Amino acid sequence: MRFASILRLALLWVAPCACRAQRPIGPAPASLQPRSTPGVVRVDTIAKGLSHPWGLEFLPDGRMIVTERDGRVRIVTLQGKVLPPLKNVPMVQAQGQGGLLDVALDPGFAQNRTIYLSYAEPGDDNTAGTAVARAKLSGDTALIGVRVIYQQQPKKRGGGHFGSRIVFQDSNTIFVTQGERFNYRDEAQDPKSLLGKIVRVHTDGSIPRDNPFVGRSDARAEIWSSGHRNMQGAALDSTGRLWTIEHGPAGGDELNHPEPGKNYGWPVIGYGVNYDGSRVGIGAVKDGIEQPVIYWDPVIAPSGMAIYYGDRYGADWRGNIFVGSMNPGALVRLVMSPAGTVAREERYLGELNARIRDVKQGPDGFLYVITDEGDGRIYRVVPAR
Repeated sequence: MRFASILRLALLWVAPCACRAQRPIGPAPASLQPRSTPGVVRVDTIAKGLSHPWGLEFLPDGRMIVTERDGRVRIVTLQGKVLPPLKNVPMVQAQGQGGLLDVALDPGFAQNRTIYLSYAEPGDDNTAGTAVARAKLSGDTALIGVRVIYQQQPKKRGGGHFGSRIVFQDSNTIFVTQGERFNYRDEAQDPKSLLGKIVRVHTDGSIPRDNPFVGRSDARAEIWSSGHRNMQGAALDSTGRLWTIEHGPAGGDELNHPEPGKNYGWPVIGYGVNYDGSRVGIGAVKDGIEQPVIYWDPVIAPSGMAIYYGDRYGADWRGNIFVGSMNPGALVRLVMSPAGTVAREERYLGELNARIRDVKQGPDGFLYVITDEGDGRIYRVVPAR
């Protein structure tokens, strides 16, 4: 490659990343891919011995509630003791990527003790789909009053691409991110299917009147946005904007901030290629379909997302997006510009050689991560110096 071409690629990589009005960054030479930077942060081990933990939340007293993919919910004490599984957890289909997924606390948890769980819900004839249930936490031992408030339709066979994260928009409304169930990618573009969609529902399961497709006979009223592959990270920023991150195929993991009624392309367009090396859809661009804020090639296999607003790491970390990487394994920091673009990417904790599944800011202002392993761990991320 000529020197001028190398220089042009380098300048593109270090320049501010693209927003919707610009083109996203293209693949960079391997030598320009960010590597995990040592000496910035380290971890304290809070708990270990968890079986493929998937979702993490903090209770008001500082303890943690954790989901394990095979169907258990556990409370972890301030001293790191992992308590026995809670009783009355909904039945899950723990197959492939499916199982018990995210956990979220009701904004009024201190008064109502209500939590929400997303999971792969078994159906008839070996089918499954993403579902959300709400329940009350009874002491440290059980869930009571379990009620399913959302069910992905149609249910499909297979163990791939369930999503899923739960994000509160306000005290009564949640976003649920989902996948397109892998073998059913075309349904991400079908407005009568809930596969490959973000949905927005009230906490009792009813549909908000201002959802973009309410009143239409040709689309499901639950849908917020469409054309998604497999979203396993989501968060709101300080202005109330929703941000999501999703797995691409071989290349093409994406960061988006999905807006109501818009189409994010899968599988009509996308960056990266199919696993057999063939092109995705018609390519990377199509009129009327949204572009990602950024994409990754090589991929980071993203799961879990937090937007940091604490003061434990310095003022320049405030408002940054943090994403868990499962491959190659890292805590990915996206430094955001005032315009909502990604100004810089940094990676940490590669030395753990671990699949980071979820990221949360704790009540003490530190970031916490969980690792998706048979001996899964909860780590507190602290400054190295």
